[in-house]
Amino acid sequence: MSQKKHPNPPEIIQCEVAAKSRLFTVEALHLQFSNGEQRQYERIRGGGRGAVMIVPITAENELLLVREYCAGTHNYQLGFPKGLIDPGETPTEAGNRELKEEVGFGAKYFCDLKTLSLAPSYFNAKMHIIVAKELYPEQLEGDEPEPLVTVKWPLDQWQSLLAQSDFTEARSVAALLLLQQYLAQEV
Repeated sequence: MSQKKHPNPPEIIQCEVAAKSRLFTVEALHLQFSNGEQRQYERIRGGGRGAVMIVPITAENELLLVREYCAGTHNYQLGFPKGLIDPGETPTEAGNRELKEEVGFGAKYFCDLKTLSLAPSYFNAKMHIIVAKELYPEQLEGDEPEPLVTVKWPLDQWQSLLAQSDFTEARSVAALLLLQQYLAQEV
């Protein structure tokens, strides 16, 4: 199926830093569209390395999730292990490292499910969603301020995970649904 696409993005007339913190740089973009319209947009400039989310499946057909503090909502959320890709790492290497840091397992098998954009109207960050199987115990020290709680969830009860009040992060929900598509194709 072919869809009509815009041939050219708008021209960036000016780009200036509107705000900067330890983690984020907010840019004000002055744009001119192909029809002559001019607008100002703001975006958060990402670090460019991206991030990874791992969907680990144990030999007992359980999903491994973590419950961790989220400053944005000031509560604890249940989700899949995740983290930034360090310089020089591939998404798979970063996924295996994060898996070891957050749930105490490495994996021998990885499959890329999809690379997601996070709020592309405002943020240029990408997250790689990866399935991990053939797990083995291995712990690396992570950078979390407190120990994460690991939660095992039966894979055949994945739909009940969607009903959990603390399983609300869109990236984890998307990863769970992408996993179901992957597993259906695997059969």
